[in-house]
Amino acid sequence: MAEAIALPSVLVTMLGSLIEAWPRQIYTQPLVTTRFLGQRTTYVCDPGHIRSLLVDQAEALEREPFMLRALAPALGSGVLTADGSHWRGQRRTASPMFRPDRVRSFVPAMARAAAATRTRWHGADPAGAERDVLHEMMRTTFEVIVATMVSGDPHLEVEPFGRAMDAYLGQTSWKIALAMLRAPAWVPHPGARGGAAAVRHLRGEVARTIARRRARGEPGTDLLGLLLEARDPETGQPLPEARVVDNLLTFVAAGHETTALALAWTLRVLAEHPEVEARVVAEMAQLGDDPAADPEAADRLPYTRQVLLEVMRLYPPAPLIVRRTRAPVRLGDRVVPAGQSVHVPVYALHRHALLWDRPEVFDPDRFAPERAAARDRYAYLPFGAGPRVCIGMSLALTECLVILATLLPAFRFRPVTRAMPATQFRVTLRPKGGLTMRVEPRHVA
Repeated sequence: MAEAIALPSVLVTMLGSLIEAWPRQIYTQPLVTTRFLGQRTTYVCDPGHIRSLLVDQAEALEREPFMLRALAPALGSGVLTADGSHWRGQRRTASPMFRPDRVRSFVPAMARAAAATRTRWHGADPAGAERDVLHEMMRTTFEVIVATMVSGDPHLEVEPFGRAMDAYLGQTSWKIALAMLRAPAWVPHPGARGGAAAVRHLRGEVARTIARRRARGEPGTDLLGLLLEARDPETGQPLPEARVVDNLLTFVAAGHETTALALAWTLRVLAEHPEVEARVVAEMAQLGDDPAADPEAADRLPYTRQVLLEVMRLYPPAPLIVRRTRAPVRLGDRVVPAGQSVHVPVYALHRHALLWDRPEVFDPDRFAPERAAARDRYAYLPFGAGPRVCIGMSLALTECLVILATLLPAFRFRPVTRAMPATQFRVTLRPKGGLTMRVEPRHVA
């Protein structure tokens, strides 16, 4: 029997949610350096320093080993986990999928997925029912990803994929904690066996999706087609099969997970603020009978966009940017030596006392054009910044607006518990225990 590992109390806290283990000073100070298990970490919460770090000195940074240990078993060496020229080549390959014209062309697929959810809810219980809206939004955004990234492959099923993702992410906190303890990767931990099975399922499903496309004899024009047609600029060789799997899995997994979280948190926050919800629904009512099918409709929802941006301030789906210095970096009058961790705690940055007035208060007017223009670009980072800014930012925002414009005019979302769910770091920022709400039709036939 393996001997139990004695964990320091801060690591026990971190296993619940990494955010709870952060030093409280990062909510009030621009730079905070801590020492933990013999390792120094600098938390950066000053917008000027963040720009210097992520933009001006980006070449001096590399991926943080503990995050690679959490993600690489599933995602391999794709665009989210690679560094240097290997990362740049993969990003260039995927970039055409996220041009503004391509994003607009995806709106009908987004609308169809949202309409299918609306129809399913009406049909299952016309009077309304309690639902885990996070699970429901995961299903909806997965259908969007499948329709747009792999041309609607009917064999890539949402439920088993979602269960495997939950199983894998559920044990990543242990991987991070053991990496911080410098324990070897083979050390067993709770959830390890299920996580390994999840990896086999996720990578196997994606590999089978790729094989089906190859069997058709044509790559297609979606993301999978771009990956299959990509060539190494130096050798002219196609991407190795493992890299195709890495990148397609990265986009399918990360693309639907983060968007679903933004939607679920938005529905829950709106339930706390009926006056804001009423204004959002009124704005949507001006779009016509089928607003979500209009590629330009998202551009005519400026207040709804403000609401979405403010929810992502309070509940950023990606709450932490982690890097390690491969060369010294200067942050003002402080130099961080090579080999140390530098983190941008996005969740804390978005609630920082020096950057936001009443940071805990939900106020969509923070993102009115005049106020947003006056704010430092690097005080708000739901999609990161610098060369590694989220490639799917425009796609995610458009998708959220289309799905909200389809569902909110049709349903009211009522919380079943008074308190907001606790936040939990599982690489992304999840509501602990899911997010159950009562979904009631606005107009009962």
